[in-house]
Amino acid sequence: MKFILGQKSKMSQIFQDEKVIPVTLVEAGPCWVTRKKDEEKDGYQAIQLGFQKKGKKYRYQREFRINPQDYQLDQEIKADVFQVGEKVRVQSLSKGKGFQGVVKRWGFSGQDATHGGKGDVRRAGSVGSAFPERVVRGRKMPGRMGHNRVTVQNLEVAAVDAEHNLLAIKGALPGSRGTLIKIQSE
Repeated sequence: MKFILGQKSKMSQIFQDEKVIPVTLVEAGPCWVTRKKDEEKDGYQAIQLGFQKKGKKYRYQREFRINPQDYQLDQEIKADVFQVGEKVRVQSLSKGKGFQGVVKRWGFSGQDATHGGKGDVRRAGSVGSAFPERVVRGRKMPGRMGHNRVTVQNLEVAAVDAEHNLLAIKGALPGSRGTLIKIQSE
């Protein structure tokens, strides 16, 4: 299994065989192996990667649950671990949209603007009945929207620039620019 941490950049496009392919540019690595976890000491097997080195520390550190025997401490992992045409899975946080009402958050249709609507047409409406005298758990109501962990599978690596540690991944990726993303081979 191949994996790396990266930072989402901007959308762009590349041309192959007179076709335009939309891609997202990702600054993928370099990452360093900062810790190896094994079954007897930690109870599971994993390695920890550090991204964006600042002196002796790292801005981001994430864990990948794989066999740590294939890796050494302080080993550098770059974008050239992936090849063009390889299928990858990308995981990231989606864009946060703040506090939203039920029409935007859940797709409610709202109420009639006429026949006594009184101007509050984007309200949720009734939130419960006379019994039980409470709002039941799971009721769709206004609240914070977005900023969820999203995984997109079966994306294709369109180009690899090993010199600058850049990956061009076909299609759109979740999150805003500068968001930390985890890239794994399928």
